[in-house]
Amino acid sequence: MYLSRPKAIVWMKTDAYRQVLSDVELKRLRELVDVVAIRHDEQPSDESLLDPRLAEAEIILSGWGMPRMTDRILRALPALKAIFHAAGSVKPFATEEMWARDIRVASAVDANARPVSEFTFSMIVLSLKRAWSRITAQRELGLYLPDDPHLTGAYGSTIALLGLGRTGRLVREQIARLDVRVIAYDPLVSRAEAARLGVELVSLEDAFARAHVVSCHIPLLDSTVGMLRREHFAAMRPGATFINTARGAIVREDDLVSVLEARPDLWAVLDVLATEPPGENARLPALPNVIVTPHIAGSLGPECRRMAASMLDEIESYLSGRELRAEVRRSQLSVCA
Repeated sequence: MYLSRPKAIVWMKTDAYRQVLSDVELKRLRELVDVVAIRHDEQPSDESLLDPRLAEAEIILSGWGMPRMTDRILRALPALKAIFHAAGSVKPFATEEMWARDIRVASAVDANARPVSEFTFSMIVLSLKRAWSRITAQRELGLYLPDDPHLTGAYGSTIALLGLGRTGRLVREQIARLDVRVIAYDPLVSRAEAARLGVELVSLEDAFARAHVVSCHIPLLDSTVGMLRREHFAAMRPGATFINTARGAIVREDDLVSVLEARPDLWAVLDVLATEPPGENARLPALPNVIVTPHIAGSLGPECRRMAASMLDEIESYLSGRELRAEVRRSQLSVCA
């Protein structure tokens, strides 16, 4: 327990600050710590790093726009012991110098995974209903309820989850309310763990070939760039849908375009693209069997405050000497986004 209140800095870009922290969260933060500075500079100058308040700070509450923790910046933060990141991945700011200082890091990635799972679940249900082709038929052909030989619905159909990390597991929980079969591809999950989750582990090829809906939750790593290729999409069963709420670079987009052009029965629902926003000549968004949503699956609007609330819970645990539930270890970064 602390005899005096520790000093903290809030450090995130201005628009993130406005989204993540309302008066409610700021009030709670100030009840826990002395907030000595609120900074929005993503690339602090040498002069700004001379601010004496930085040297006092033990805690940083960060968010989108947190600067990379280079040795230059860390020298200005000699008392820093913990960073609580009210956003997702810590990779944009984490450095070897930071880990060498044994600075603890917690992330709101679980809180951000929740709206992604909710969004994905809704897209799965709509895809099983073949909503996209029906909406198109009604709008363009005037057919209110056309016959659809590929319609399966949420009874007896098969859902494939690519990746059983945080988001994939939350999607699995959402899917549990449906009468469907769930298969999954994840080379890091054991069969015993898969059985506990109620999924059948399959190869990547089988996931695409067997499922009515394939939902991608693979982290973007050097090893996963472009891993979803032409042969995977071409193997999809008639009328199937591919959903991607992970990262666009996991998909070889030219391959996906060529398959979707040749297979108008297939659909793709893409919340992420390799280049965002897409250029005016981008091919994927222009295809008639593609739905592109503008990277909205994650936390938006008031949902962002959930991330701040989760990190305030972690700060409270840290100050009380309790275990951090959302702590990120250096070793995890090789398999996490």
